[in-house]
Amino acid sequence: MTLLHPATCVALGDRALLIEGAPGSGKSTLALALIDRGAVLVGDDGVTLEKRGNRLIASPPPNITGLLEVRNLGLLQFPLASEVPVALVLRIDPEAPRFIDMAERVDLGGVDLPLVRVWPGGSELALKAELALERYGAG
Repeated sequence: MTLLHPATCVALGDRALLIEGAPGSGKSTLALALIDRGAVLVGDDGVTLEKRGNRLIASPPPNITGLLEVRNLGLLQFPLASEVPVALVLRIDPEAPRFIDMAERVDLGGVDLPLVRVWPGGSELALKAELALERYGAG
């Protein structure tokens, strides 16, 4: 089963980080900061997800493949990663807890995935995303 999920996604190595949040919460800005740190774009404002066995595979969405919205500059073309297993769902959430002992869990497309909620904004958000993937990400 394939579905188009309203999130932004980048690949860090061979694992995908799915970034969720309300419109305007900073998903694309976080993706841009991660790309600056070596990540590769999978999809912005939409990603194609496909369940394969017990994994969820992220690929670029049709129509906006390779495009990232950079606020004040428009839609810009970036190198692209495809068919990357999702390792973590990172949700930008102003109600995120200050501390966590373990990741929450979320079912997405029939696959159980770790979920970490983070406060929006801040110059350290890309570093937090990398640390969350390292500490709580699957695979």
